[in-house]
Amino acid sequence: CYLSRRYFASISCFSRAVSLLFKRPKEIDADKASLSKPYPQLEIQYINGSFRFTYNLEHLLDSLFFKKIISSVLLFFILKMGVAQSTIPSILYQHPIPYAPKQYVCYRSDTTLQIDGKLDEAIWQQAPTTDNFVDIEGNLKPSPTYPTNVKMLWDDAYFYFGAYLEEPHIWAKLTERDAVIFYDNDFEIFFDPDGDTHNYYEFEVNAFNTVWDLLILRPYREDGAPKVLNYVDMNGLKSAVFINGTINDGNDTDKFWTVEVAIPWKVLNEMTPKAFLPKEGVQWRVNFSRVNWRTEFKNGEYVKKLNPVGKPFPEQNWVWSPQGYVAMHAPETWGFVQFSEVVAGQKNTPFLVDVEDEIKWALRQLYYQQRRYLKKHKAYADDLNLLSIPDVSLLNYQFEPIMIRTFTGYEIRAASVDKKGDWVIRADGKIERL
Repeated sequence: CYLSRRYFASISCFSRAVSLLFKRPKEIDADKASLSKPYPQLEIQYINGSFRFTYNLEHLLDSLFFKKIISSVLLFFILKMGVAQSTIPSILYQHPIPYAPKQYVCYRSDTTLQIDGKLDEAIWQQAPTTDNFVDIEGNLKPSPTYPTNVKMLWDDAYFYFGAYLEEPHIWAKLTERDAVIFYDNDFEIFFDPDGDTHNYYEFEVNAFNTVWDLLILRPYREDGAPKVLNYVDMNGLKSAVFINGTINDGNDTDKFWTVEVAIPWKVLNEMTPKAFLPKEGVQWRVNFSRVNWRTEFKNGEYVKKLNPVGKPFPEQNWVWSPQGYVAMHAPETWGFVQFSEVVAGQKNTPFLVDVEDEIKWALRQLYYQQRRYLKKHKAYADDLNLLSIPDVSLLNYQFEPIMIRTFTGYEIRAASVDKKGDWVIRADGKIERL
């Protein structure tokens, strides 16, 4: 407003100066004085019938008018910077560890496996072994104390798992099916057939071969509605444990225990879309976990060690494909298992990296940001400019997500790499191709 007033005042000053051209000398002298009074830094000279307008620089720099101009310009740029900063995303996200899911090719078995926990059939020797487990937080935490790894096979009837767990003191307490098995040391299997992070399976077993099998409708992080079908048993499930040592005996040192599991396809087919039934090249999201408690042998039994406040130390979580934080139920971070029609040991099948997963991971990062935004602002962001758009480096592809607000939250879409539809992630975390 100040600058506007000065602008119009300057126009008025100029108009009055021009009017001097049409006045007599005495009138000129009088009007010069009235014109210069409010503007002492302005000097007007009338020489040989022409006017010369000059500003006194010293007076100008010292004038209140000049100081106000400088202040106004500075204020303008400060406000402009503020507006620019308001467009900077208020929510940024960086995953705790690099996104690098483990990969495994699961070969066929051409023989009938005897589920006894020993893993001594020749076909098991031909199956590849996963990398040894790491801490669930990846390289943010030390490596596990004892090695753990897994092998997988499949045939027309079952999905097979064989796990090796080194342990010098093998113990177990729970004997009732569908008890919370991870209160003991245990081995766990997770798999999501279509990779949408909803409707996935979990299996847990301790050294007594006590099992807990359940179906998870969606991860625990989502809404407060019931998520777990706890008493849906996998009909036809087979499992066995072999112990190289003596269980619950603290007077000796054990070597390891192995777990053998056969899960029938007729159970898994119920929640597996037809396109994801096992065949050459099909990939599932799979992960494994080993829960290990700190224990000591007291009064003839293993008990959990207590911290200074009298509570058990937290369990150690060792996994095949790390999450970056202590949250096993993040299926988007699990490993990839690719089925092969080749019989184990005959020849190698290369693992095929799916470039579409990079799009899905970029959408997942926007989902993470929306969760943070909701926690901070009590509402989802309604503009993607309030979020940080992830970089996607794929040849001939431009990641251009679009967000749509819905009655239940939002949907964020992005074109697939092969242009055969869009990938869509919802506020509840489910991701699918439409």
